[in-house]
Amino acid sequence: MEKMSMSHEDYLEAIVMLGGTTEVPVRSVDIATKLGVSKASVNKAVTSLKEKGLADQPYYGDITLTDEGYAYGSSVLDRHHMLFTFLTKALGIPEEQAEKEACLMEHAISDESFKKWSSYIKKLSL
Repeated sequence: MEKMSMSHEDYLEAIVMLGGTTEVPVRSVDIATKLGVSKASVNKAVTSLKEKGLADQPYYGDITLTDEGYAYGSSVLDRHHMLFTFLTKALGIPEEQAEKEACLMEHAISDESFKKWSSYIKKLSL
């Protein structure tokens, strides 16, 4: 899957975190609150996600993800959880710092590198 901007990945991840799926919608206002952005910013991002075929939204309706959007958002969230767990449990980094750093790292690491790192970590049983 083509890599997206950090911002778009954050929106997909937030929708999944809020319980959004291909069938369960989330509200724009909830996404705005989660990400600390304006509702107008959410609308702009969702328009872009719709153009990429990752989200659906009827006129002024709630937002659902397409199969591809849900898979991408879930993947970003999985990366985040695994990185956060590694930083806190393996390295002893405080949770607040680990949360910020996991968010940055989840966007920067390539799919190939993440798969190799993930396999390595799973062998360690963290």
